[in-house]
Amino acid sequence: MNLSTTLGNEKFSFASIKEILAKANEKKSGDVLAGIAAQTELERVAAKQVLSELTLQELRENPVLEYEKDEITRFIDDGIDPKSFDKIKNWSVAELREFLLDADTDSEDIEEVRYGLTGEMAAAVCKIMSNLDLMTAAKKAVVLSKAKTTLGLPGVLAARLQPNHPSDSIAGINASIFEGLSYGIGDAVIGINPVCDTAESVGRLLHATDRIIEHLSLPTQNCILSHVTTQMKAIENGAPAGLIFQSIAGSETANSAFGITLDMLREADDLGSKKCKVDGGSYMYFETGQGSELSSRSHNDADQVTLEARCYAFARRFKPFLVNDVVGFIGPEYLADGRQMIRAGLEDHFMGKLLGVPMGIDACYTNHMDADQNDLENLTVLLVASGVNYFMGVPMGDDVMLSYQSSSYHDVASLRELMGCRPAPEFEIWLEENGLMANGKLTERAGNSKVINDLCVALR
Repeated sequence: MNLSTTLGNEKFSFASIKEILAKANEKKSGDVLAGIAAQTELERVAAKQVLSELTLQELRENPVLEYEKDEITRFIDDGIDPKSFDKIKNWSVAELREFLLDADTDSEDIEEVRYGLTGEMAAAVCKIMSNLDLMTAAKKAVVLSKAKTTLGLPGVLAARLQPNHPSDSIAGINASIFEGLSYGIGDAVIGINPVCDTAESVGRLLHATDRIIEHLSLPTQNCILSHVTTQMKAIENGAPAGLIFQSIAGSETANSAFGITLDMLREADDLGSKKCKVDGGSYMYFETGQGSELSSRSHNDADQVTLEARCYAFARRFKPFLVNDVVGFIGPEYLADGRQMIRAGLEDHFMGKLLGVPMGIDACYTNHMDADQNDLENLTVLLVASGVNYFMGVPMGDDVMLSYQSSSYHDVASLRELMGCRPAPEFEIWLEENGLMANGKLTERAGNSKVINDLCVALR
Protein backbone atom coordinates (compact mmCIF):
# COMPACT_ATOMS: atom_id res chain seq x y z
CA MET A 1 0.00 0.00 0.00
CA ASN A 2 1.67 3.20 -1.22
CA LEU A 3 1.19 6.23 1.04
CA SER A 4 3.63 8.62 -0.63
CA THR A 5 4.07 10.61 -3.83
CA THR A 6 6.34 13.25 -5.33
CA LEU A 7 5.00 16.50 -6.74
CA GLY A 8 7.46 18.82 -8.41
CA ASN A 9 10.65 18.26 -6.44
CA GLU A 10 8.92 17.61 -3.12
CA LYS A 11 8.17 14.19 -1.69
CA PHE A 12 5.10 13.74 0.49
CA SER A 13 4.73 10.74 2.80
CA PHE A 14 1.70 10.07 4.97
CA ALA A 15 1.53 7.94 8.08
CA SER A 16 -1.93 6.43 7.54
CA ILE A 17 -5.04 6.38 5.41
CA LYS A 18 -6.73 8.44 8.11
CA GLU A 19 -4.14 11.18 7.61
CA ILE A 20 -4.52 11.02 3.84
CA LEU A 21 -8.30 11.36 4.10
CA ALA A 22 -7.92 14.40 6.35
CA LYS A 23 -5.33 16.15 4.20
CA ALA A 24 -7.13 15.39 0.92
CA ASN A 25 -10.21 17.23 2.17
CA GLU A 26 -11.12 20.62 0.76
CA LYS A 27 -10.23 23.30 3.30
CA LYS A 28 -12.56 23.26 6.29
CA SER A 29 -12.09 25.36 9.40
CA GLY A 30 -12.99 22.34 11.53
CA ASP A 31 -10.08 20.31 10.19
CA VAL A 32 -7.78 23.29 10.75
CA LEU A 33 -9.07 23.61 14.32
CA ALA A 34 -8.40 19.90 14.88
CA GLY A 35 -4.84 20.25 13.57
CA ILE A 36 -5.29 17.62 10.85
CA ALA A 37 -5.69 19.72 7.69
CA ALA A 38 -3.14 19.97 4.89
CA GLN A 39 -0.55 22.63 5.63
CA THR A 40 -0.29 23.79 2.01
CA GLU A 41 -2.31 23.42 -1.19
CA LEU A 42 0.50 21.30 -2.62
CA GLU A 43 0.20 18.89 0.30
CA ARG A 44 -3.58 18.76 -0.28
CA VAL A 45 -3.03 17.86 -3.93
CA ALA A 46 -0.45 15.22 -2.95
CA ALA A 47 -2.94 13.65 -0.53
CA LYS A 48 -5.61 13.60 -3.23
CA GLN A 49 -3.17 11.92 -5.61
CA VAL A 50 -2.28 9.17 -3.14
CA LEU A 51 -5.93 8.74 -2.14
CA SER A 52 -7.06 8.34 -5.75
CA GLU A 53 -4.77 5.32 -6.15
CA LEU A 54 -5.88 3.46 -3.01
CA THR A 55 -8.25 0.53 -3.50
CA LEU A 56 -11.66 0.28 -1.92
CA GLN A 57 -10.53 -2.86 -0.10
CA GLU A 58 -7.66 -0.92 1.48
CA LEU A 59 -10.14 1.68 2.68
CA ARG A 60 -12.40 -0.99 4.15
CA GLU A 61 -9.48 -2.57 5.95
CA ASN A 62 -8.39 0.79 7.41
CA PRO A 63 -11.44 2.59 8.83
CA VAL A 64 -10.80 5.85 10.68
CA LEU A 65 -12.07 4.19 13.87
CA GLU A 66 -11.01 0.62 14.53
CA TYR A 67 -13.53 -2.20 14.17
CA GLU A 68 -12.73 -3.59 17.62
CA LYS A 69 -13.12 -0.22 19.37
CA ASP A 70 -16.12 1.43 17.72
CA GLU A 71 -19.65 0.03 17.43
CA ILE A 72 -20.47 2.31 14.47
CA THR A 73 -17.57 0.85 12.49
CA ARG A 74 -18.80 -2.65 13.33
CA PHE A 75 -22.41 -1.84 12.47
CA ILE A 76 -21.41 -0.39 9.09
CA ASP A 77 -18.93 -3.11 8.18
CA ASP A 78 -21.17 -5.97 9.26
CA GLY A 79 -23.91 -4.59 7.01
CA ILE A 80 -21.81 -4.51 3.82
CA ASP A 81 -23.33 -6.60 1.04
CA PRO A 82 -20.67 -9.20 0.10
CA LYS A 83 -21.74 -9.45 -3.53
CA SER A 84 -21.62 -5.68 -4.07
CA PHE A 85 -18.28 -5.36 -2.29
CA ASP A 86 -16.74 -8.21 -4.27
CA LYS A 87 -17.57 -6.35 -7.48
CA ILE A 88 -15.74 -3.19 -6.44
CA LYS A 89 -13.10 -4.18 -3.91
CA ASN A 90 -10.19 -3.96 -6.36
CA TRP A 91 -11.28 -0.61 -7.80
CA SER A 92 -9.18 2.41 -7.02
CA VAL A 93 -10.89 5.52 -5.69
CA ALA A 94 -10.25 7.14 -9.08
CA GLU A 95 -11.98 4.24 -10.80
CA LEU A 96 -14.99 4.63 -8.51
CA ARG A 97 -15.17 8.29 -9.52
CA GLU A 98 -15.08 7.41 -13.22
CA PHE A 99 -17.76 4.76 -12.71
CA LEU A 100 -20.09 7.24 -11.00
CA LEU A 101 -19.64 9.91 -13.63
CA ASP A 102 -20.06 7.41 -16.50
CA ALA A 103 -23.18 5.74 -15.04
CA ASP A 104 -26.35 6.27 -17.05
CA THR A 105 -28.94 8.46 -15.36
CA ASP A 106 -31.71 5.87 -15.70
CA SER A 107 -29.61 2.76 -14.98
CA GLU A 108 -29.30 0.68 -11.82
CA ASP A 109 -25.48 0.80 -11.88
CA ILE A 110 -25.13 2.83 -8.68
CA GLU A 111 -27.77 0.74 -6.89
CA GLU A 112 -25.69 -2.37 -7.63
CA VAL A 113 -22.58 -1.06 -5.85
CA ARG A 114 -23.78 1.31 -3.11
CA TYR A 115 -24.32 -1.39 -0.48
CA GLY A 116 -20.73 -2.51 -0.90
CA LEU A 117 -19.48 0.95 0.12
CA THR A 118 -18.42 2.13 3.56
CA GLY A 119 -18.43 5.74 4.72
CA GLU A 120 -14.68 5.95 4.18
CA MET A 121 -15.10 4.94 0.53
CA ALA A 122 -17.82 7.53 -0.08
CA ALA A 123 -15.72 10.22 1.60
CA ALA A 124 -12.63 9.24 -0.38
CA VAL A 125 -14.26 9.58 -3.78
CA CYS A 126 -15.95 12.81 -2.66
CA LYS A 127 -12.53 14.34 -1.91
CA ILE A 128 -11.29 13.89 -5.49
CA MET A 129 -14.45 15.33 -7.07
CA SER A 130 -15.23 18.90 -8.07
CA ASN A 131 -18.52 20.55 -7.13
CA LEU A 132 -19.90 19.77 -10.59
CA ASP A 133 -18.77 16.14 -10.24
CA LEU A 134 -20.65 15.92 -6.94
CA MET A 135 -23.79 17.35 -8.51
CA THR A 136 -23.62 15.12 -11.58
CA ALA A 137 -23.17 11.91 -9.61
CA ALA A 138 -25.73 12.81 -6.93
CA LYS A 139 -28.38 13.46 -9.59
CA LYS A 140 -27.94 9.88 -10.79
CA ALA A 141 -28.02 8.34 -7.31
CA VAL A 142 -31.80 8.37 -6.86
CA VAL A 143 -33.12 7.30 -3.44
CA LEU A 144 -36.87 6.96 -2.91
CA SER A 145 -38.56 6.86 0.49
CA LYS A 146 -42.19 6.24 1.36
CA ALA A 147 -44.35 7.18 4.32
CA LYS A 148 -47.72 8.88 3.69
CA THR A 149 -45.90 10.75 0.92
CA THR A 150 -43.29 9.58 -1.57
CA LEU A 151 -40.02 11.52 -1.73
CA GLY A 152 -37.09 11.31 -4.13
CA LEU A 153 -39.03 10.94 -7.38
CA PRO A 154 -37.48 12.81 -10.34
CA GLY A 155 -38.78 16.37 -10.45
CA VAL A 156 -40.13 16.28 -6.89
CA LEU A 157 -38.87 18.81 -4.35
CA ALA A 158 -40.36 18.32 -0.90
CA ALA A 159 -40.09 20.40 2.26
CA ARG A 160 -40.23 19.93 6.00
CA LEU A 161 -42.64 22.41 7.56
CA GLN A 162 -40.67 23.72 10.57
CA PRO A 163 -43.02 25.81 12.75
CA ASN A 164 -40.73 26.23 15.76
CA HIS A 165 -41.86 28.58 18.52
CA PRO A 166 -39.80 30.03 21.42
CA SER A 167 -42.39 28.96 23.99
CA ASP A 168 -43.94 25.90 22.26
CA SER A 169 -47.16 27.89 21.92
CA ILE A 170 -49.78 25.80 20.11
CA ALA A 171 -51.43 28.95 18.74
CA GLY A 172 -48.12 30.25 17.41
CA ILE A 173 -47.18 26.85 15.96
CA ASN A 174 -50.58 26.50 14.29
CA ALA A 175 -50.24 29.93 12.69
CA SER A 176 -46.90 28.91 11.18
CA ILE A 177 -48.34 25.58 10.01
CA PHE A 178 -51.29 27.27 8.30
CA GLU A 179 -48.98 29.68 6.48
CA GLY A 180 -46.62 26.87 5.43
CA LEU A 181 -49.42 24.68 4.11
CA SER A 182 -50.75 27.62 2.11
CA TYR A 183 -47.40 27.75 0.26
CA GLY A 184 -47.45 24.00 -0.41
CA ILE A 185 -44.93 23.21 2.32
CA GLY A 186 -45.09 20.13 4.55
CA ASP A 187 -45.00 17.11 2.25
CA ALA A 188 -41.83 15.78 3.92
CA VAL A 189 -42.99 16.23 7.52
CA ILE A 190 -44.42 18.73 9.95
CA GLY A 191 -41.46 18.71 12.32
CA ILE A 192 -41.02 20.84 15.43
CA ASN A 193 -37.87 21.41 17.48
CA PRO A 194 -39.38 21.69 20.95
CA VAL A 195 -38.20 24.07 23.67
CA CYS A 196 -39.17 21.65 26.43
CA ASP A 197 -37.82 18.09 26.20
CA THR A 198 -40.33 16.17 28.32
CA ALA A 199 -42.66 13.36 27.35
CA GLU A 200 -45.64 15.48 28.39
CA SER A 201 -44.64 18.47 26.24
CA VAL A 202 -43.70 16.30 23.28
CA GLY A 203 -46.99 14.45 23.60
CA ARG A 204 -48.89 17.75 23.60
CA LEU A 205 -47.18 18.85 20.38
CA LEU A 206 -47.70 15.48 18.72
CA HIS A 207 -51.43 15.59 19.54
CA ALA A 208 -51.69 19.18 18.26
CA THR A 209 -50.01 18.47 14.92
CA ASP A 210 -51.87 15.17 14.50
CA ARG A 211 -55.19 16.98 14.97
CA ILE A 212 -54.37 19.24 12.01
CA ILE A 213 -53.24 16.29 9.88
CA GLU A 214 -56.37 14.31 10.66
CA HIS A 215 -58.70 17.30 10.45
CA LEU A 216 -57.48 18.31 6.99
CA SER A 217 -56.84 14.73 5.77
CA LEU A 218 -53.29 15.83 5.06
CA PRO A 219 -51.06 13.27 3.34
CA THR A 220 -48.06 13.91 5.56
CA GLN A 221 -46.52 12.90 8.88
CA ASN A 222 -45.62 14.67 12.12
CA CYS A 223 -42.50 14.52 14.27
CA ILE A 224 -41.23 16.29 17.37
CA LEU A 225 -37.45 16.53 17.27
CA SER A 226 -36.68 15.89 20.93
CA HIS A 227 -34.33 13.23 22.26
CA VAL A 228 -35.30 9.80 20.99
CA THR A 229 -36.02 8.49 24.49
CA THR A 230 -38.42 11.36 25.16
CA GLN A 231 -40.30 10.63 21.95
CA MET A 232 -40.48 6.95 22.83
CA LYS A 233 -42.01 7.76 26.21
CA ALA A 234 -44.57 10.05 24.60
CA ILE A 235 -45.48 7.43 21.99
CA GLU A 236 -45.75 4.70 24.62
CA ASN A 237 -48.10 7.03 26.51
CA GLY A 238 -50.36 7.18 23.46
CA ALA A 239 -49.10 10.23 21.56
CA PRO A 240 -49.66 9.94 17.76
CA ALA A 241 -46.32 10.18 15.91
CA GLY A 242 -45.55 9.77 12.24
CA LEU A 243 -41.76 9.63 12.52
CA ILE A 244 -39.16 9.09 15.24
CA PHE A 245 -36.19 11.46 15.15
CA GLN A 246 -32.62 11.51 16.41
CA SER A 247 -29.41 13.39 15.64
CA ILE A 248 -26.59 10.94 14.98
CA ALA A 249 -22.81 11.06 14.63
CA GLY A 250 -20.14 8.98 12.94
CA SER A 251 -18.41 7.61 16.04
CA GLU A 252 -19.54 5.68 19.09
CA THR A 253 -18.15 8.27 21.50
CA ALA A 254 -19.88 11.14 19.68
CA ASN A 255 -23.18 9.28 19.82
CA SER A 256 -22.59 8.80 23.53
CA ALA A 257 -22.25 12.59 23.76
CA PHE A 258 -25.71 12.79 22.14
CA GLY A 259 -26.94 10.39 24.82
CA ILE A 260 -27.67 7.54 22.41
CA THR A 261 -26.48 4.03 21.70
CA LEU A 262 -27.04 1.64 18.84
CA ASP A 263 -29.32 -0.50 21.01
CA MET A 264 -31.39 2.58 21.85
CA LEU A 265 -31.96 3.29 18.16
CA ARG A 266 -32.85 -0.34 17.54
CA GLU A 267 -35.46 -0.06 20.28
CA ALA A 268 -36.85 3.12 18.70
CA ASP A 269 -36.91 1.42 15.32
CA ASP A 270 -38.90 -1.46 16.75
CA LEU A 271 -41.35 0.91 18.45
CA GLY A 272 -41.78 2.90 15.23
CA SER A 273 -42.63 -0.23 13.27
CA LYS A 274 -45.52 -0.84 15.68
CA LYS A 275 -46.76 2.63 16.55
CA CYS A 276 -45.88 5.25 13.91
CA LYS A 277 -48.78 6.41 11.74
CA VAL A 278 -47.22 5.98 8.30
CA ASP A 279 -49.25 3.10 6.86
CA GLY A 280 -46.37 0.65 6.61
CA GLY A 281 -43.84 3.12 5.24
CA SER A 282 -40.52 4.24 6.69
CA TYR A 283 -40.61 5.98 10.07
CA MET A 284 -37.09 6.97 11.15
CA TYR A 285 -35.70 10.50 10.74
CA PHE A 286 -32.01 11.31 11.28
CA GLU A 287 -30.14 14.61 11.27
CA THR A 288 -26.40 15.07 10.89
CA GLY A 289 -23.87 17.84 10.35
CA GLN A 290 -20.16 18.17 9.63
CA GLY A 291 -18.21 18.92 12.78
CA SER A 292 -20.49 17.36 15.38
CA GLU A 293 -17.86 14.80 16.38
CA LEU A 294 -15.15 17.43 16.78
CA SER A 295 -17.51 19.63 18.81
CA SER A 296 -17.71 16.85 21.42
CA ARG A 297 -14.01 15.95 21.06
CA SER A 298 -15.04 12.56 19.69
CA HIS A 299 -13.42 12.76 16.26
CA ASN A 300 -10.34 10.61 17.01
CA ASP A 301 -8.23 12.73 14.61
CA ALA A 302 -10.53 11.89 11.70
CA ASP A 303 -11.71 14.66 9.37
CA GLN A 304 -15.26 15.95 9.41
CA VAL A 305 -16.22 14.84 5.89
CA THR A 306 -15.25 11.22 6.54
CA LEU A 307 -17.09 11.17 9.86
CA GLU A 308 -20.13 12.68 8.16
CA ALA A 309 -20.09 9.94 5.51
CA ARG A 310 -20.03 7.35 8.28
CA CYS A 311 -23.29 8.87 9.59
CA TYR A 312 -25.01 8.00 6.31
CA ALA A 313 -23.58 4.48 6.17
CA PHE A 314 -24.83 4.07 9.76
CA ALA A 315 -28.28 5.56 9.05
CA ARG A 316 -29.04 3.49 5.97
CA ARG A 317 -29.35 0.24 7.91
CA PHE A 318 -32.49 1.68 9.54
CA LYS A 319 -34.10 2.43 6.14
CA PRO A 320 -35.09 5.97 7.21
CA PHE A 321 -37.75 8.11 5.55
CA LEU A 322 -35.73 11.30 6.07
CA VAL A 323 -32.06 12.11 6.56
CA ASN A 324 -30.80 15.64 6.44
CA ASP A 325 -27.56 17.49 6.94
CA VAL A 326 -27.92 20.74 8.92
CA VAL A 327 -25.04 22.08 6.93
CA GLY A 328 -24.10 25.41 8.55
CA PHE A 329 -25.77 25.10 11.93
CA ILE A 330 -22.79 24.32 14.16
CA GLY A 331 -20.93 27.49 13.26
CA PRO A 332 -17.77 28.98 11.78
CA GLU A 333 -15.45 26.83 13.88
CA TYR A 334 -16.34 23.98 11.49
CA LEU A 335 -17.46 25.76 8.29
CA ALA A 336 -15.99 29.24 8.26
CA ASP A 337 -17.86 30.89 5.42
CA GLY A 338 -20.27 30.62 2.54
CA ARG A 339 -17.76 28.90 0.29
CA GLN A 340 -17.12 26.12 2.82
CA MET A 341 -20.86 25.85 3.51
CA ILE A 342 -21.70 25.38 -0.17
CA ARG A 343 -18.98 22.77 -0.63
CA ALA A 344 -20.11 20.88 2.49
CA GLY A 345 -23.74 20.87 1.37
CA LEU A 346 -22.81 19.38 -2.01
CA GLU A 347 -20.46 16.85 -0.39
CA ASP A 348 -22.99 15.66 2.14
CA HIS A 349 -25.83 15.40 -0.35
CA PHE A 350 -23.65 13.38 -2.71
CA MET A 351 -22.30 11.04 -0.02
CA GLY A 352 -25.73 10.39 1.46
CA LYS A 353 -27.29 9.65 -1.90
CA LEU A 354 -24.36 7.45 -2.94
CA LEU A 355 -24.70 5.41 0.24
CA GLY A 356 -28.45 5.00 -0.24
CA VAL A 357 -30.17 7.35 2.19
CA PRO A 358 -32.96 9.80 1.21
CA MET A 359 -31.07 13.07 1.59
CA GLY A 360 -32.43 16.48 2.37
CA ILE A 361 -30.33 19.49 3.26
CA ASP A 362 -31.02 22.20 5.78
CA ALA A 363 -29.30 24.91 3.76
CA CYS A 364 -28.51 27.19 6.66
CA TYR A 365 -25.98 29.34 8.47
CA THR A 366 -25.55 30.89 11.88
CA ASN A 367 -25.39 34.65 12.23
CA HIS A 368 -21.71 34.65 13.26
CA MET A 369 -20.57 32.85 10.08
CA ASP A 370 -19.12 34.76 7.15
CA ALA A 371 -22.12 33.79 5.03
CA ASP A 372 -25.31 35.45 3.87
CA GLN A 373 -28.64 34.90 2.17
CA ASN A 374 -27.07 34.82 -1.27
CA ASP A 375 -24.77 31.96 -0.24
CA LEU A 376 -27.77 30.05 1.09
CA GLU A 377 -29.78 30.63 -2.07
CA ASN A 378 -26.84 29.65 -4.28
CA LEU A 379 -26.57 26.37 -2.39
CA THR A 380 -30.28 25.61 -2.72
CA VAL A 381 -30.23 26.09 -6.50
CA LEU A 382 -27.17 23.83 -6.83
CA LEU A 383 -28.83 21.19 -4.66
CA VAL A 384 -32.08 21.19 -6.61
CA ALA A 385 -30.03 20.71 -9.77
CA SER A 386 -28.36 17.78 -7.94
CA GLY A 387 -31.68 16.08 -7.18
CA VAL A 388 -32.03 16.84 -3.45
CA ASN A 389 -35.09 15.22 -1.84
CA TYR A 390 -36.17 18.07 0.41
CA PHE A 391 -35.38 21.33 2.19
CA MET A 392 -36.56 22.98 5.38
CA GLY A 393 -39.47 25.40 5.25
CA VAL A 394 -39.05 28.02 8.00
CA PRO A 395 -41.25 31.12 8.41
CA MET A 396 -39.35 33.95 6.65
CA GLY A 397 -36.25 31.72 6.71
CA ASP A 398 -35.47 32.90 10.25
CA ASP A 399 -35.92 30.31 12.98
CA VAL A 400 -37.05 32.28 16.03
CA MET A 401 -36.38 29.40 18.41
CA LEU A 402 -33.03 28.05 17.14
CA SER A 403 -31.74 31.47 16.02
CA TYR A 404 -30.32 30.53 12.64
CA GLN A 405 -31.09 31.28 9.00
CA SER A 406 -32.58 28.61 6.74
CA SER A 407 -34.75 28.24 3.64
CA SER A 408 -38.20 29.80 3.87
CA TYR A 409 -41.65 28.76 2.67
CA HIS A 410 -41.41 31.14 -0.26
CA ASP A 411 -37.85 29.98 -1.06
CA VAL A 412 -39.12 26.44 -1.64
CA ALA A 413 -42.09 27.71 -3.67
CA SER A 414 -39.73 29.81 -5.81
CA LEU A 415 -37.30 26.92 -6.29
CA ARG A 416 -40.10 24.64 -7.45
CA GLU A 417 -41.19 27.20 -10.02
CA LEU A 418 -37.66 28.11 -11.13
CA MET A 419 -36.41 24.53 -11.44
CA GLY A 420 -39.61 22.91 -12.73
CA CYS A 421 -40.24 20.83 -9.61
CA ARG A 422 -43.44 19.80 -7.83
CA PRO A 423 -44.44 18.66 -4.35
CA ALA A 424 -44.73 14.97 -3.47
CA PRO A 425 -47.54 13.57 -5.66
CA GLU A 426 -49.87 12.68 -2.78
CA PHE A 427 -49.48 16.18 -1.35
CA GLU A 428 -49.97 17.86 -4.70
CA ILE A 429 -53.34 16.14 -5.05
CA TRP A 430 -54.38 17.59 -1.68
CA LEU A 431 -53.22 21.06 -2.72
CA GLU A 432 -55.20 20.83 -5.96
CA GLU A 433 -58.32 19.62 -4.15
CA ASN A 434 -58.13 22.67 -1.91
CA GLY A 435 -57.49 25.19 -4.67
CA LEU A 436 -53.89 25.97 -3.72
CA MET A 437 -52.23 24.47 -6.80
CA ALA A 438 -53.21 23.78 -10.39
CA ASN A 439 -51.08 22.09 -13.05
CA GLY A 440 -48.04 22.22 -10.81
CA LYS A 441 -48.33 25.96 -10.11
CA LEU A 442 -49.50 27.74 -6.97
CA THR A 443 -52.80 29.57 -7.42
CA GLU A 444 -53.85 33.02 -6.22
CA ARG A 445 -55.15 31.41 -3.02
CA ALA A 446 -51.63 30.24 -2.14
CA GLY A 447 -49.66 32.08 0.52
CA ASN A 448 -52.78 33.06 2.44
CA SER A 449 -52.89 31.28 5.79
CA LYS A 450 -56.55 32.28 6.18
CA VAL A 451 -57.39 29.70 3.50
CA ILE A 452 -56.09 26.89 5.74
CA ASN A 453 -57.63 28.40 8.86
CA ASP A 454 -61.01 28.55 7.11
CA LEU A 455 -60.65 24.92 6.06
CA CYS A 456 -60.05 23.93 9.67
CA VAL A 457 -63.07 25.93 10.84
CA ALA A 458 -65.28 24.45 8.09
CA LEU A 459 -64.30 20.92 9.05
CA ARG A 460 -64.92 21.29 12.79
